[in-house]
Amino acid sequence: MIAAYIDEIIMFCAGLWMTSVGFGYLPMPGYPANPPLVRHFKWMGPMLLAIAIVLAAAS
Repeated sequence: MIAAYIDEIIMFCAGLWMTSVGFGYLPMPGYPANPPLVRHFKWMGPMLLAIAIVLAAAS
């Protein structure tokens, strides 16, 4: 039970980070310019946030 909450918290934090990097609020660590993968963070981050919220509501 506690492991599920930890998993959802980690997923939520990863979604926040991906969203922040995708929209340019945070720089991508280790890269002077944004690599091509970062443009996908604009939709992957919010999707990860939504999945984390749905899983938290279901448990």
